[in-house]
Amino acid sequence: MGSEDVSNSLENRPGRLHEEFSIEKMKLIERYLIISMLILIGAVLLISFEQLLIAGCFVIAGASISIIVFRKISLHNKKYLESINHLLKTDSRKDKIITDFSHKIREPLNNLVITGDLLMDSDLSGKQKELLETFIVSTKSMVSTVNELTMQSAENMSYESRKQIRFNILSTVEHVIELYKLRDKVNIFFTLKNKEKGNLECIGDPVSLKQIFIDIFSRIEKQSPDQTTRVSISLDSDRATTGECLLTITLETDINMLLIDEKSTEGSHASRLILLSKGKYNQEAGENSTKLNIYLTIKSIIPESRPKAPQTKIEELIQKEKVRKELKDLKVLLVEDNVINQKITLLTLKPLVLIIDSVTNGKEALEMFGTNNYDLILMDIQMPVMNGLTATEKIRALESTTNTHVPIIAITANAMIGDKEKCLSAGADDYISKPFQPLHLVEKIKQVI
Repeated sequence: MGSEDVSNSLENRPGRLHEEFSIEKMKLIERYLIISMLILIGAVLLISFEQLLIAGCFVIAGASISIIVFRKISLHNKKYLESINHLLKTDSRKDKIITDFSHKIREPLNNLVITGDLLMDSDLSGKQKELLETFIVSTKSMVSTVNELTMQSAENMSYESRKQIRFNILSTVEHVIELYKLRDKVNIFFTLKNKEKGNLECIGDPVSLKQIFIDIFSRIEKQSPDQTTRVSISLDSDRATTGECLLTITLETDINMLLIDEKSTEGSHASRLILLSKGKYNQEAGENSTKLNIYLTIKSIIPESRPKAPQTKIEELIQKEKVRKELKDLKVLLVEDNVINQKITLLTLKPLVLIIDSVTNGKEALEMFGTNNYDLILMDIQMPVMNGLTATEKIRALESTTNTHVPIIAITANAMIGDKEKCLSAGADDYISKPFQPLHLVEKIKQVI
């Protein structure tokens, strides 16, 4: 049995357990209940004929059978719930293994990508350049494989209660489209109608929202693997009650198909996630089109009259007009615990920027931040002593008492869905996942300074 078969077996086992319990056990329980009811009816008839002693025996017998039936139901319910809990724990372990593997493989892959890019700019002979091109193609193939793994993990990730964080819905949808485009072959042409973030700030779980989109996109590609399908997405948010908004997501395609098929095991993941999020959906099929409306109630950001929180202060400072610096004038703090990663990033940026200081954890970053004026911080996330998320939050808290804002770009091998939102929620201005091309990092820097 292959890994895919094992995964499918794990995913479908709760359904099979439930089906077995529902059909076989329920039939047996129904028989016992019918017998119990017939006995009790007989007892009533005997009472009407004043056969009290026999009627009493019938009542005792009927009650005893009923007690046995209820005990059986409780026992099987308990076993079923234990099986479900075991499977959820298994899925959680599987998710963690995939996440750890993704993180560990992305670190060295990032160094290979950047090294290959730097070598291509050096003077090489024809044979050397040919070998290097083969190396780069092989590296890109590995990157595509890791990205595919990330997407497959997102499609099959178990539903669980996660920490509610602040995120922007439009940014989240843009990011899931970016993730999907990392696949080796993409047959979907996306159009995102929203341009302004507007009232799309909320508090919730971006992972579930991304999973819904990924499941629908995968279903579209499976339906039409050999043709390009156009998918347009629009978002609308209306305040429903104090502190809550009704989010309407509309997806339209140029093919006729069920975007969510709740009757199909393969295509029911989006349906389950929407229902678990207490949402609703409906579909309209045309001759050569399909329209899907998804309705989700989300927690909106409420403006407060009390002293402004650090996040609000940050947003105001970002909006203020500031003097833009050239790359060559920047003073940068690089926070990275891996020495090889440090060297690779320094090789990429040293020819472009004025000063780069390096530290190996969040605690050291805070100390350097307190004694220096930096124009930019490049923050790794997974580090000893103090991780990048905590360090970013502490830097933003310190800035809230001043009139400054230093851009922070999270550079991390944490590239699973939801990781970008965690970084932005902690106070990072932008996020780049490893492996990345040097030019991509330079573009990110230019956008935030």
